Amino acid sequence: MLQNDLTMTDNIRIKLEPSWKYALLDELNKPYMVELRAFLRREYDACKEIYPPKQLIFSALNSTPLDKVKIVILGQDPYHGPGQAHGLCFSVQPGLPIPPSLVNIYKELRRDLNINIPNHGCLQSWADQGVLMLNTTMTVERANANAHAGKGWQFFTDRIIKVVSEHQRHLVFMLWGAHAQGKQNLIDMTKHLVLTSVHPSPLSAYRGFLGCGHFSKANKFIEQNNEMPIEWRLPFI
Repeated sequence: MLQNDLTMTDNIRIKLEPSWKYALLDELNKPYMVELRAFLRREYDACKEIYPPKQLIFSALNSTPLDKVKIVILGQDPYHGPGQAHGLCFSVQPGLPIPPSLVNIYKELRRDLNINIPNHGCLQSWADQGVLMLNTTMTVERANANAHAGKGWQFFTDRIIKVVSEHQRHLVFMLWGAHAQGKQNLIDMTKHLVLTSVHPSPLSAYRGFLGCGHFSKANKFIEQNNEMPIEWRLPFI
């Protein structure tokens, strides 16, 4: 029987949802993953503060099984402030200030679908409905953005994108900004809808993200392919 535990370091075992564990088993044993685990072990042994917490590193996969994915949203790396990151791109734990990029996502939701802006930044309900919210680098050091970029996560998350593209039909990929758009070559665009825009960051959102209509376009595509649309309206906490 396939065990759901994944050994990240000698002292860290993390649960990984069975469908993803099965699809990624070969990838998990590749040399770069051995090197990545060794890097993380050194970081933890040096008492560095790493986000998200160990048990939440794979929240995107654990929240959205492979067979349930309808939409993929790509981020870059986790938030590096205390308590923010919980394994879903753009999302923060309840009770924390809403980050500026997410504020702009909410503004576009309100413009596009007349959805009220919620009082929190937790996007868990989207993940639970089939929105795979994947950071292409899955860990970060406190107060050190992109500290874990280039350490091996990029190969692992590229494989995730390929797997979901190959496995599922009629997905929507939301690629915001140059980093996310650089992953288009991993996606079979003959069967999936790829929506692109600038990043929702305050530095760029006014150049095309605000007004992009991606949320309504995604739901229209999903419904045309006989799937339940995403309820983008987030519950108030």
